[in-house]
Amino acid sequence: MRIRLLSIAVDDIASGRSFYERQQAGLGDYFLDSLFSDIDSLLLHAGIHQKVFGYHRTLSRRFPYAIYYRVEGEEIQIWRVLDCRQNPVSIAKRLTQT
Repeated sequence: MRIRLLSIAVDDIASGRSFYERQQAGLGDYFLDSLFSDIDSLLLHAGIHQKVFGYHRTLSRRFPYAIYYRVEGEEIQIWRVLDCRQNPVSIAKRLTQT
């Protein structure tokens, strides 16, 4: 298995990193480390998570973010990494725009 981050997911992660870095110096890097650890765990657990809006969804362990992904053959495609504190309607809309 391999993991592929779509460009829109990379943008989501960069946006989250910027937000946390503005809160406190170094927190943005901690955010990145934590999220990539959660994403790497998909190599062991991909496909077992509940489907939400047509995507598998796993929650970050340390930040209020959800990782939306699909398993296509031997590839785990990360579609979006979204802040869970948003309105669910907004989240659904962002997932259908991809």
